[in-house]
Amino acid sequence: MNRIFRIRNAVIAVAAVAVMAFSVRSLRPAALPPVEVVVYKSPTCGCCAKWVDHMRANGFKVTVHDVDNVDTYKASNGVPTSLTSCHTALVQGYVVEGHVPADVVQRMLKEHPAIVGIAAPGMPAGSPGMEMGGRKDKLDIMAFDKAGHATGYTSR
Repeated sequence: MNRIFRIRNAVIAVAAVAVMAFSVRSLRPAALPPVEVVVYKSPTCGCCAKWVDHMRANGFKVTVHDVDNVDTYKASNGVPTSLTSCHTALVQGYVVEGHVPADVVQRMLKEHPAIVGIAAPGMPAGSPGMEMGGRKDKLDIMAFDKAGHATGYTSR
C-alpha cells in the first residue's frame, strides 16, 4: 500500500510539473510582427537601396516606391526643406527623412515623442547606406514638428 502511494504521488508530481511548464510557456508574449516602413525614393538611387537593406537587416518590413519626384512626398509629409535628404519614409505615423540608423528609428517608436518625424539632413558619410570605407561624418539626427521647427534628437 505504501508503494502505491509513492507511485501515485510521483505521478501527481510529474503531472503538476508538466502543467506548470505548459502554463509558463503559454504566458510568453507572442512575437510582434515587424514594423512596416514605406519608402519613397528615386529609382536610380543606390544609397537609398542600401538604407532599405539596412532597415530590413534590422527587422523592419520595408515597402519601396520608386518615384520620379521624391520632393512631392517630402512636402506632403511636412519635411522642412532644411532637413531633406534623398529618400522619405513613413513609419507608424512618423516621417523618417534620409539615412537615419535603424536603432534611432526604434528608439523614436519606443519613446513615441510628439513630433512629425526625424531626419538625417543631407547625405552624411558613414550613415547607413552611405558607407565610404572608414570615413564617418558627424551624424546629427533632427526632430521636427508640424510648424517645421527642428531640434536635435541625437548625434553620433
